[in-house]
Amino acid sequence: MTHRRPGLHAATASAVAQGLARAAPLVDAHRDSSCAPRGESSGAHARTQPELPMTRLSVAVSIVLAASAGALAAPVHAAVAAAEPVALQCGRLFDARSGKILSARTVVVREGKIEKILDGRSEAPGARAIDLSQHTCTPGWTDLHVHMSSQSSPQSYSEGFRLDGTDFAFRSVGYAKKTLLAGFTSVRDLGGEVAPHLRDAINQGLVDGPRIWAAGKSIATTGGHADPTNGYNDALSHLIGPPGPTEGVINSIDDARQAVRQRYKEGSDVIKITATGGVLSYARSGDAPQFTVEEVKAIVDTAKDYGYRVAAHAHGTEGMKRAVLGGVTSIEHGTYMDAEVMSLMKQKGAWYVPTIYAGRFVADKAKLEGYFPEVVRPKAARIGALIQQTAANAYKNGVKIAFGTDMGVGPHGDNAREFLYMVEAGIPASVALQAATIRAAEVLGVDDQGVIEAGKRADIVAVKGDPVEDINTVMNVDFVMKDGQVYKQAL
Repeated sequence: MTHRRPGLHAATASAVAQGLARAAPLVDAHRDSSCAPRGESSGAHARTQPELPMTRLSVAVSIVLAASAGALAAPVHAAVAAAEPVALQCGRLFDARSGKILSARTVVVREGKIEKILDGRSEAPGARAIDLSQHTCTPGWTDLHVHMSSQSSPQSYSEGFRLDGTDFAFRSVGYAKKTLLAGFTSVRDLGGEVAPHLRDAINQGLVDGPRIWAAGKSIATTGGHADPTNGYNDALSHLIGPPGPTEGVINSIDDARQAVRQRYKEGSDVIKITATGGVLSYARSGDAPQFTVEEVKAIVDTAKDYGYRVAAHAHGTEGMKRAVLGGVTSIEHGTYMDAEVMSLMKQKGAWYVPTIYAGRFVADKAKLEGYFPEVVRPKAARIGALIQQTAANAYKNGVKIAFGTDMGVGPHGDNAREFLYMVEAGIPASVALQAATIRAAEVLGVDDQGVIEAGKRADIVAVKGDPVEDINTVMNVDFVMKDGQVYKQAL
């Protein structure tokens, strides 16, 4: 279930932003700590660094300010482009259902939907033809694990003291556009306060970016991977006090229910839990279990009341077992996944989102002195290097795999490199492409995207050559359409 805020007219965006901005200093001292890069940036490799908390209002101010910078142009562009029927003359077409490359097809798009698909290179009366005869058209790609408000750097752990929500909101606008232009028309943002507001700004046409399923603040246990106070000194800890369910930290079944309901109140689309320790959080353990089965089940059951699915960050074996037994939809990262966990996942129908990119990125950066704090560096070196082999084992054992990168750990816009790493792990290119299209749609629980078929969303990406024969072609996206609007046409 998604809360969609009413559209904001471009002409009034600046005035609203100015009014909210004047109010922001009055609440700034009471800010809440969900913002991903400062308080959690959850994911496999979340950074949890000292910070002062931040309110949802201040983030709303920030995202409106960021959006208003492009508001006068973006909605006009969107309205004109989406209304114009087009005929995409594709040299080849990737059929996500079968995983096969089909011969030339013409995809007719009208009012944001795929109207029909014609054999060969055809004309459609009243539709503008776009020549993609040298390209393979695929459904728009989905990255199921991103953090839009953050991006790893040696300064990440100190930025919480120097930056505020406005800084991270402005950054997220640029990250969103890079992600879309890289071919990712949908993403699942698994931790960060900016994401729900960025989602709404994109939906309103204020800024360009992918369709976002936003988790908001991840749910953790005290001292867990997404506890926003990890790394605080004693003075800050006593000043702020222990975080509770409102801040996404639980220690009981009742807390678990309250935390999910709080995410509903805040307008999340999906629930994220940190079932084990993490790599980049400022804590010693990267794999210890951090929930009981009963707590996970309480989260999952409450989430179902609101139509939510639950994603579980997990590196350690025991934490994964508890998460799967508790009924989560997906396991993220899964570093120490063993045969028992794989068997449980197949029994329960749980998905695996490997995030190989993030594992390789942190393992590489761990070699650089000073990039990570010393408490983080050994975890990054040890855990990050294992994920690609885990993905290979999971595929061989028949675990359902969907596409995710944990982008925000690495630079946004480089998401497609995950395809290359999946293929390196022994996953066929066709399966990797399915993981980012039809399989990702299954994880999200939607049936209107992930395939190029009549009646579906017109989310279409085109690359030169044949990505099933040469997966490297995904690194050079020439054409991006989302909801019938052309965002990139470098032909």
